[in-house]
Amino acid sequence: MINPFKKTYTTYELRLFNFLSGIRLFKSLTYKEMSHFIPYLHERTYEQDEVVFFRDDPSHALYLLKRGEVTLTVDVNDGFETVTKVGPGAALGESCMLNDTKRVLNAFVSSSGAAFYVIPQDNIFSIFDSHEKVKLKMMEGLAQIYNEYNSNLYRAYRSSFGFFHLGQLYKKD
Repeated sequence: MINPFKKTYTTYELRLFNFLSGIRLFKSLTYKEMSHFIPYLHERTYEQDEVVFFRDDPSHALYLLKRGEVTLTVDVNDGFETVTKVGPGAALGESCMLNDTKRVLNAFVSSSGAAFYVIPQDNIFSIFDSHEKVKLKMMEGLAQIYNEYNSNLYRAYRSSFGFFHLGQLYKKD
């Protein structure tokens, strides 16, 4: 039986939900929960070699890569070392879900161009204030991402023991 009172979505909204569902931070959200973000998805394009953000920039927005490839780097001495390259469906700058954070990596477009959906931090916090369940689900996703980063870091440390001291991870600046 069809429920005549059930919310229906446009083709455009369904495409956005499909896109968002492929991103770990949004994966556990329902369409209704995802719909809160739609008014705040700003499309932004970048050219090849354009910087999306630098390490230590304030983390004021979440970048959802729609098209293209982005290289994430870390500053090493006077240069940059590539950490990874990401493609469509990647979320960049997830630290913006936390107050007063800065970017940990540099991000620049390594393909001929890139397109993003950008969600400003203020809008994310506004949604979180109004929809605690959305906040809980997304923070669980963030915790899973950070847990995976930590696991990978410790695995890399074990395989390259001696190149740095693990205790440095826990020192405060």
